[in-house]
Amino acid sequence: MGRPYAKLELYLVFKCRFAFFLSHPVCLSCSTKTAELRIHRLLLFKRRFVSSSSSLHSPNSFDSERKESQGNAGQMEKIQHATVRTNGINMHVASVGEGPDTILFLHGFPELWYSWRHQMVSLAALGYRAVAPDLRGYGGTDAPPSVESYAAFHVVGDVVGLLDALGIGRVFAVGHDWGAIIAWCLCLLRPDRVKALVNTSVTWFRRLMWFPSDPERKPVETARAMYGDDYYICSFQKPGEIEEDFAKADTAVLMKVILTNRNPSPLRVPKDLGFSGLIKLFEQHQVELPSWLTEDDIKYFAAEFSRTGFTGAVNYYRCLDLSSELLAPWDGVPIKVPTKFIVGDLDLTYHIPGVKEYIHGDGFKRAVPNLEQVVVMEGAAHFLQQEKPEEVTAHIHDFFKKFSSP
Repeated sequence: MGRPYAKLELYLVFKCRFAFFLSHPVCLSCSTKTAELRIHRLLLFKRRFVSSSSSLHSPNSFDSERKESQGNAGQMEKIQHATVRTNGINMHVASVGEGPDTILFLHGFPELWYSWRHQMVSLAALGYRAVAPDLRGYGGTDAPPSVESYAAFHVVGDVVGLLDALGIGRVFAVGHDWGAIIAWCLCLLRPDRVKALVNTSVTWFRRLMWFPSDPERKPVETARAMYGDDYYICSFQKPGEIEEDFAKADTAVLMKVILTNRNPSPLRVPKDLGFSGLIKLFEQHQVELPSWLTEDDIKYFAAEFSRTGFTGAVNYYRCLDLSSELLAPWDGVPIKVPTKFIVGDLDLTYHIPGVKEYIHGDGFKRAVPNLEQVVVMEGAAHFLQQEKPEEVTAHIHDFFKKFSSP
């Protein structure tokens, strides 16, 4: 995807701090009125280019995506929902399809099983059984109150218990964002339960060290050293603080802003404004949804997070250092499950310092020796399975069919 807004971005980029939403930086050290004016200009500028620039989407691509959405809408009715007891919690699980091979989909932050809706119905039509839970702390699944309950061992235990409860021995696993981290840990700790893996967005680093530039520091400490206290992972650490901030914002607008973010720069949440302050600025202007995301999609996400809140979701970040420590005995142990990795070239995780060198050098291959393919999807941002559903589905099927049951 081209970036026709570059000139406007340069206008906004002065010697000040920024938050990155809707693929554009907004100055946070200027006055509220100035920020509002700049956002207004930004959105007007964006609308002109969306209506005129062929570099964004051709009419054919819009029609194709709408047809797929309409087709999937009918198939969505076939998805069944159940509550499964696993590892001491009740887990909501969506499933569709029948076949000898099961694909387990694991979502990220701030998402739900619903993020995999396109892949589930499409791959079920190809003969797979598709299973997608709401992870611990999300949606219809229990949210234990203690932060320690979200450590890697517990979450992997949820997944293994789910497979046991469903009578599934080995699965194909697909993860995104935090779901990718859980899938990596599943392959590390219980490789006997995974036939092959397609992971998206987040690579595997030893002991969850997301920042390869400083592999000996704890993850949160490294994030703070690299980006400061207003980096989103750091701002999530104090219990109750970010939840209070989220509660001040319209959840639907919050989900729109997060899911449509296309700026790969570090996500910062300055304490003097917070997410809610940014959301209130954007609420004054209509946020146009891309063709791949509908108002009904937003309503589904917003309704669930309005009901449950965000504590369970952000507890994964609060438990990041603990999970890293718990995984210390597996330092240097390679993940040997056959793997394909997919990331968008506009994904903020792809632009963390050192990540590109790690992925395209020999570091990733050493950690995952059976890494068979790395795919960088042009024009895709963080939520690529929703943004480019057909391409992601094709990548999943093309890889898994090599390992499918006869």
